Amino acid sequence: MASKCPNCGRVLKWYDVKAECKDCGVSIPNFNWEARLEEDAERAAVKSASFNRTMGMFKYSVWGTKLRIARIILSFVPIIGFIVPWFSFKSEGESLGIDVIGLFTDGKSLIDLFKSFFGNMDLYFTNMTFENYSGPVTYTMLGVLFMVLCLLFAVIAFFMILIRNKNPKSKTMVIFDVLSIASSVVSVIMFTMAVKAAPANIAYSLGEMPFYNMTGKIGWGYFVAVALLTVALVANVLVMRAPAKTHDELEEERLAKKAEKEKKAREDELRKEEERIEAERKAAEEQAKIVEEARAKLEADKKKKK
Repeated sequence: MASKCPNCGRVLKWYDVKAECKDCGVSIPNFNWEARLEEDAERAAVKSASFNRTMGMFKYSVWGTKLRIARIILSFVPIIGFIVPWFSFKSEGESLGIDVIGLFTDGKSLIDLFKSFFGNMDLYFTNMTFENYSGPVTYTMLGVLFMVLCLLFAVIAFFMILIRNKNPKSKTMVIFDVLSIASSVVSVIMFTMAVKAAPANIAYSLGEMPFYNMTGKIGWGYFVAVALLTVALVANVLVMRAPAKTHDELEEERLAKKAEKEKKAREDELRKEEERIEAERKAAEEQAKIVEEARAKLEADKKKKK
C-alpha cells in the first residue's frame, strides 16, 4: 500500500525523499506529532494494564494463597517418588531394581536398563517377538514404559500450574495427576505379570542381562510414590474447588495497594518536609541564640572596659 501525505493525502513516490510534502509543504515526520504522541501514550497505557492483569493473575494462581503455595510445593515433591524402589526382580543371574538411579538397589537399576535398551533395541524386540509379546521381557518393558508415562504426567501437571495461570480453577492439573496415578498402577501390574510369566520362561535376558528362575515383589518405594502423587492430586482438587478471585477483583486489589503505597509515599514526603522545616527552625533559633549570647558577651566586655 502506497504511503500518503498525512495532511493533503498526496500519494508519495519512491523518489520523494524530502521531509516536506511537495504539494502542501507540511513536514511529514512532524505532522500532528502531539496527537500521535498521545495515541502512543494511550497504547502504552493499555499494554501496561494488560501486562499488570496478566502478572496479577499469574502470581495469584501460583502463590496467591497459602493453599496455592502448598499446592506448588506438593506438586513438585512426587518427583522424589521415582528415586525409590518400585519393584525388585531377583534371579540366579542378574537382579534388577526398578528405581531410577539405583540408590536402594543391590543389582542393576533402571538407568542400567535404559543404557542396555537404547544400546541394543533390536535384541529387546527380538526377545519380545520370541516370547510372542506375552513374556517377562515384554511385561517388564511395558512396566517401565508406564512408569516413564507416570513421571511425564506428573511433570506436566506441575508445569500446567504455571501454564494455566489465566484459569485459577482449571481441572487440567487434576486430570494429569489422575493419569499419573493410573499409569503407576498399570506399571506395577505389568511388573507383577512379568513375575507370573517367569515360570514359563526359566531363562531369559533383558538385553545383555541374563535372568534364571526370576522372582519379584513390589517395593516399599511404590507406596511412597503413590502417596506423594495422591497428596498432589488432593492439593489440586482443593485448589480447584476453592473460591478464586477474578481478573477484576485482582485488578481492584492491585490498584488499591498502589493507591495505598502512593498515599504512604506522599505522607512520608510530607513528614520529611515537616522534619526539614522543623530542623531549619531549630537551627535558626539555635543560631539566633548564639548570636544573642555573643552580643551579650560583647556588651559585657565593653562595660567591663569602661
